[in-house]
Amino acid sequence: MTTSATAVPVPAGRKAGRNGRPRGANFVKMMPLAPAIGLMLVFLAGPILYCVYAAFTNMALTGTGAANVKFVGLDNFRKAFGSSAFTNSIWLTLVFTLISAIIGQNTLGLGLALLMRRSHRLVRNFVGTAVIGAWVLPEIVAAYLLSAFFNDDGTLNVILHKVGLPGQDWLYAAPIIAVSIANIWRGTAFSMLVYSAALSEVPKEIEESAEMDGAGGWRRLVFVTVPMISRAIMTNLMLITLQTLSVFGLIYAMTRGGPGTKSQTLPLYMYEQAFSFSQIGYGTAIALVMLAIGAVFSLIYLRGLNSEAA
Repeated sequence: MTTSATAVPVPAGRKAGRNGRPRGANFVKMMPLAPAIGLMLVFLAGPILYCVYAAFTNMALTGTGAANVKFVGLDNFRKAFGSSAFTNSIWLTLVFTLISAIIGQNTLGLGLALLMRRSHRLVRNFVGTAVIGAWVLPEIVAAYLLSAFFNDDGTLNVILHKVGLPGQDWLYAAPIIAVSIANIWRGTAFSMLVYSAALSEVPKEIEESAEMDGAGGWRRLVFVTVPMISRAIMTNLMLITLQTLSVFGLIYAMTRGGPGTKSQTLPLYMYEQAFSFSQIGYGTAIALVMLAIGAVFSLIYLRGLNSEAA
């Protein structure tokens, strides 16, 4: 027996929506979302719009910009792209993101997920506890721990001296490498959890079939496992890249951007200009550049996700 859908009658003078119901009914259904939408507009969209406004002004904490805010057009952006300190901070931000997120956290997270998938339960518990323990530490605590590890009298140099190798003050000699390793140590757990969840969805039958066809472990990983979790890889890369672009507390506590400007990434340069030098307009212009860089990375990863879906 077949039944036909009964159309909802629409009162005279009222327009129906696509589903045949009055448009007012759809509006009523959206009412519970109104508080959440309002909060997002006030606390998310509001500050972003204010930053866009401030970036085109001479706003400052002290001096003329504090008492008499004026529209300066693109002057803040011209000043930024004409500054060697700004271009240096962009370069260091990209290096920091490449080493600590795209290569470090992503690769190590996948490796740990594969290890935990095939290892004994005791090994899985130990590795999971150690890696996630580093992740849940407050950022400032992690920064001081890694500072103690890398400084001149730190644990790393003690180990090097034990094996007959010379040590050095790594926070002075190679600060961007030191903070990159610190960010890898602290943030790898997220990638490990993402890949552990993705690998649990890979059918073991497919891997066993590849093994029966003569594919070794490396070939199974490259040609079977990785293609099947490619969407998880792109999603993870997007999330950890955006997070790493905005890392501030870890670097500030370890090196304060020094020595000189050898580890001064964009967040630290923005903070220095906005709050140390009181140039709020210039600082927010740098923040918009950071937003644009994040948007470029997001578009690249989203394009990769769309190509995988197709």
